[in-house]
Amino acid sequence: MGIVAEDIDRVRAATDIVALVSERVALRRVGTRWVGLCPFHSEKSPSFSVNGELGLYYCFGCQARGDAITWLRELDHMDFVGAVEALAARTGTSLRYDEDATAGTGRKRQAELAEVMEAAVTWYHERLLHSPDAGPARAYLRRQRGYDAGTVRQFRLGWAPEGWDVLVRRSGLPPELAVEAGLAFRNQAGRLTDSFRGRVIFPIYDAGGRAVGLGGRALPGTGGPKYKNTQGTALYDKSRVLYGLNWAKSSIVERGQVVVCEGYTDVIGLHRAGVTEAVATCGTALAEGHVKLLVGFSRRIVLAYDADTAGQGAADKFYDWERRFDAEISVVTLPPGMDPAELAQQGPEALHQAVSDASPYLGFRLKRLFAAADMRNPEGRARAAELAVGLIAEHPDSLVRDQYLMEVADRCRLGPDQLRDVLARGEGRAPSTGPARGAGRRDARPAEGGGHGGTPDRPGAARREQDRPGQDRPRRDRPGQDRPGQDRPGPAVPPPELEALRLAVHQPELVAERLHSRLFRSELGQEAFERLASSMTLHEAVEQAPAPVADLLARLAVAGPVEQPDDVVRRLLDRAAAAELDRLRRRARSAPEVAPGPEELAALSERAVALQMALGHLRSAGTEASGSGLLAGAEAQLLALLLGSASTSSGPAA
Repeated sequence: MGIVAEDIDRVRAATDIVALVSERVALRRVGTRWVGLCPFHSEKSPSFSVNGELGLYYCFGCQARGDAITWLRELDHMDFVGAVEALAARTGTSLRYDEDATAGTGRKRQAELAEVMEAAVTWYHERLLHSPDAGPARAYLRRQRGYDAGTVRQFRLGWAPEGWDVLVRRSGLPPELAVEAGLAFRNQAGRLTDSFRGRVIFPIYDAGGRAVGLGGRALPGTGGPKYKNTQGTALYDKSRVLYGLNWAKSSIVERGQVVVCEGYTDVIGLHRAGVTEAVATCGTALAEGHVKLLVGFSRRIVLAYDADTAGQGAADKFYDWERRFDAEISVVTLPPGMDPAELAQQGPEALHQAVSDASPYLGFRLKRLFAAADMRNPEGRARAAELAVGLIAEHPDSLVRDQYLMEVADRCRLGPDQLRDVLARGEGRAPSTGPARGAGRRDARPAEGGGHGGTPDRPGAARREQDRPGQDRPRRDRPGQDRPGQDRPGPAVPPPELEALRLAVHQPELVAERLHSRLFRSELGQEAFERLASSMTLHEAVEQAPAPVADLLARLAVAGPVEQPDDVVRRLLDRAAAAELDRLRRRARSAPEVAPGPEELAALSERAVALQMALGHLRSAGTEASGSGLLAGAEAQLLALLLGSASTSSGPAA
C-alpha cells in the first residue's frame, strides 16, 4: 500500500513549511530565507535555514535536511505514510492509495483493531480505578509497588476481572474483532472467552501512542504464569514493539540515550525515579527490530539488565548491530539480586549513578569476569587473562581489541605483546561459549553500499520511500566532525560551479538551454547538475540523489537565489573554455612518442582558434550588452563548441 505520488506532491505544495517549522523553532527572515536555532543539535548561533518557496530546510551545523515530510518524521518519529497523512489533514488535501483491494482492506482492518484495543484499555483502566473487585489489585499496586493514583493514570494501568468472559459480555466490543486483536478467543466448546483474567493490565503502545497490545501480571499468590502478553496480531509484534516508548521518546531524544529494561514494572519504576528515557522489551530478548526502532531516536542504547540473558551469541549480535546501525550498546551494572524497579524504589540516586556509569558491552563482560576471578596468584591472573582474551577476540574492531588487551595486560601483570600473541594464535577462550570466535580475524567491514559508513542512494520513487518507514533519513554528522562553512557548501565543488548549481536550483527555467553537465569539472558538481536536469522537481532530485549530492542540493536550496544569473553562466562558460584550451595546448605539446600526427594537430589548431574566437565574442558581448541577443548568441556558440556540436567557423556569433 502506498500513497499516489501525485498526491504526495500536492501535499508538499500545499504545506507552508515556514509555518510548520515555526511551531517548534523561532524563525526570523533574512532575505529569502528564514533562520533560527537548530532543533536537532544544541547551538547558540543560528545555523538552521528554511526556504519557504522551495519547501526545504537545512542546518549548516549538523547537516540535518529535508522537507515538511522529513520534518515530521524526524521531530515526531512518524513513518513516511503517517507524516504525509498528517500533513494532508493539516492542509485539507485528499489522498489516494495505489493499493489492491486486499491491502486496502488490511489497512482499514488495522484501524478497526486499534479502536477495539483502545476501547479495551479504557474499560480495564476504569475497572481498576472504580470497581470493587479490583480492590486486591489496587492494594498490590499501592503497597508492593508504591504506585499512587497518579502513576496508575499516567500509565493507564487496568484490571482484568476473574470471570471467563466479563470483557466480551460487558464492554460491547465486536466479538470477532476482539478475537483478532488478541483480547479474546473461542474455547473448545466455541464459547467466547477473555484472554486476560484476574490480572493487572499494562497497556502496550506503539511509538505513535496507539494501543496495540496488553501485558497482564498475575497477583501474588494466584495460579498461572506471572506474566502474560498479547499473542502476535496484525497490530502487535513483540520483536518490533517496546513498552513505554510512547512516553519515553521525547526524553530519549533530549538525553541522547535510551535505557532498555526487561519488564513493565522496571519501566514504571525508572520513570518514577526520573529515568524517563526507559523502555522495555515485551517478554523477549532485545531483537534487531527493536534496535532498528530505537536508533531512530538515539544511537546510545543502555541495557538495564544482565546482558547475558540475551542468550548464546549475544556478543555477535550486539557488535553486528553496532556496526550496521551505528549504535552504541552499553550495560548497567546492578547490585547483585536487584532488578531496576527495586533499585529505583530503594535507591533512586544509586540508579542514576548506575545508568551514568554504564559500560560498553565488552567492558561490562570484562568487569564481571575480573570480579569473579582469583587475582591473588599468578595462576589465577593467567587464567583470567586467557578468558579475557577469549572475550576480546569476539570484538570485530582491531583498535578496540588492542585497547582492551592493554587494559587486561596491566591488570594481570603481563606484557601487552604476550596477550597479542595469544589473540593471534586463537588460544584465548571465552568463559561461557568455549573457544573464542574470530581470534585474530580482520576487522569486520560493512558490505559494499551498506552499513553506516556507506552512502547508498536514497529511494527515489514515493512508493519505495513508503515501504521503508524510518529508513534512509538524512544522516547528521556527530559533533566534532569537520563541517563545511555556511558560505561554502563544500570544498569538492569550486565556487563558479556552486553558483551555477544555485542558479539551477532556484531558477531552473534558465538552465535548459544555457548550462550542461559537461561544463562542471568536479565530479560532485556534475552529478548534482545531472540529478537536477533529469528530475521533475527539486524534491525528486534530493530524494533520488546519493547522500553527498542530496546534502549539496539541500544546502543550495536555503542559500538564496542567484542575483546575477548572466554573470554566473558567463563565468562558468569562460572557465570551461579556458580549461578546454589548456587541454588542447597540452595535447599539441605532447612528448614525441605520443605526439599528435599532422591531421590531428590541424584539427586541434582549428578547434583552438574557434574556441578562442567564441570566447572573445562572449567576453566582449558581456561587457557591451549584458542580457542582449548578442550575449545570448555568444553563449550559445561557445556552449555548442564545448559540447563538440558547433561549426569550427571563426565567423561572428549569429
